[in-house]
Amino acid sequence: MQYIIGIAGLALVFGMAFIASNDRKKIKYRPIFIMLILQFILGFLLLNTSAGNVLISTIANGFTALLNCAREGINFVFGRLANPDDPIFFMSVLMPITFISALIGILQHWHILPFIIKYIGLALSKVNGMGKLESYNAVASAILGQSEVFISVKKLLGPLPANRLYTLCASAMSTVSMSIVGAYMVMIEPKYVVTALVLNLFGGFIIASIINPYEVKPEDDILIVAETKRQSFFEMLGEYILDGFKVGVIVCAMLIGFVGIITLINNVFLGIIGISFQEILGYIFSPFAFFMGIPMSECVDAASLMATKIVANEFVAMMQLSNGTVILSAKSVAIVSIFLVSFANFSSIGIIAGAVKALNEEKGNVVACFGLRLLYGATLVSILNATIVGLII
Repeated sequence: MQYIIGIAGLALVFGMAFIASNDRKKIKYRPIFIMLILQFILGFLLLNTSAGNVLISTIANGFTALLNCAREGINFVFGRLANPDDPIFFMSVLMPITFISALIGILQHWHILPFIIKYIGLALSKVNGMGKLESYNAVASAILGQSEVFISVKKLLGPLPANRLYTLCASAMSTVSMSIVGAYMVMIEPKYVVTALVLNLFGGFIIASIINPYEVKPEDDILIVAETKRQSFFEMLGEYILDGFKVGVIVCAMLIGFVGIITLINNVFLGIIGISFQEILGYIFSPFAFFMGIPMSECVDAASLMATKIVANEFVAMMQLSNGTVILSAKSVAIVSIFLVSFANFSSIGIIAGAVKALNEEKGNVVACFGLRLLYGATLVSILNATIVGLII
């Protein structure tokens, strides 16, 4: 029965993407089918095989070692406030972003990350039926972040048509930044974080290929990556450390605001109609949770986390999942965790539009115009990935 429900869930996702397509006649079904098969294969290998478990354990242990290094710096600055027996969220989850950001800066400065991004992107372009720029951007978004990635392709933004710009922005919203992956791993199981990163890469292209199909002409299939400004090693290191700290503080501020606002709205709804706002959202999104493979008895609770992620952000939802606010079975936790690992939320519309507008005002206005369509597509990517995991676990 679970396979029938899962297949129906896939049909629902593809149907919703097909309805929103701007040119159904241009949809390339062969690359979509290949990427979907790759998602199933890679998801199964990562979650259900010993080799996948070893790989994920290695990655998780690597991040654990990095977080331990970050903790030394945190302990030095905050002392007894950084108590591992009674961890403060800001210290244990957000502050390590500063160290991870510094590490990314070092790998960027030594030209290791640009090399990896370029050649993984070129390999992807052979599979997804899209251009080199789109493939590069998808990989770069997963490493550099949804706003920083546009700086690296700023020379191409001016002449870029709206359909290709949509795909770039869709990739940025469908994935997550490597600098905060460690923070996710503190709140949810690392194996789901790693699996989601892989599935997001293909899922973003699958949905974009349906919603926004187009043909890239050979003469337009160019990739020009802007070189970063020349800096000394320690100048670069200081910049990335400050950037990482800013990200941590910004996330902290957003959490304070969003959690407070959601609590206020919940209290208002409870006082007036006796049911919280999150429960209402849970009922609205519960059909999607059901088709993703979540047992009917848990659909409302799981869907409330999904809705919280879209309305607020993934950190708020992950906090509620990890601290026991919502109790789910192991399978439901796996499905919801995969759904949560992406930047598909309302605030990302403003972040992406602002990042593009800072580089090219005209293109930034274009992004703002299709912002809701971006969120729609990125949310379908999350549902697609979660449905696939529901079928293979």
